Amino acid sequence: MDLSALPARDRILATAHDLFYRDGIRATGVDRLIAESGVAKLTFYRHFPAKDDLVRAFLAWRHERWMAWFVDALGRHGARPGGGTAPLAAALAEWFADPAFRGCAFINVVAEVGQAVPGAADIARQHKADMLAVITELLPAGPRRESRAQAAAIAVDGAIVCAQMTGAAPALAGLRILLEA
Repeated sequence: MDLSALPARDRILATAHDLFYRDGIRATGVDRLIAESGVAKLTFYRHFPAKDDLVRAFLAWRHERWMAWFVDALGRHGARPGGGTAPLAAALAEWFADPAFRGCAFINVVAEVGQAVPGAADIARQHKADMLAVITELLPAGPRRESRAQAAAIAVDGAIVCAQMTGAAPALAGLRILLEA
């Protein structure tokens, strides 16, 4: 993507997204972010006074984009309210096939920085709650809807971690078995 046409804040966020997601928070220094986003140091700090501010902005930016993709991908794979969780595996297969796939940015950030970046874990929890809400809508109404949605969300997170560590095929095979139960 050509970042040069974007406003400075968006260039910084897009650069941070790619670097934080690919290399991690700690491995990505501010000087590298400034150089790769093509902004002046003063411009960077005007938008993000501290790296923690940028981490939180990155997570919010990632959340908006990933959730929009997730809902769209589920729809492309036949999801409808109450229609079941089968589209989850197909949507995730699409994501896992992306060469840029590096797992869940939210799980990765919490694992990497924990509570060291104030608010980051809260953003990650909200992301997972929003993902759970989408999964819940896939399930038919009934007394076990919430618990089944929670189990499906845990299976999705497990599949994401498995795909990151061992590849998409075993992750998707396991996810499909769990979603059939």
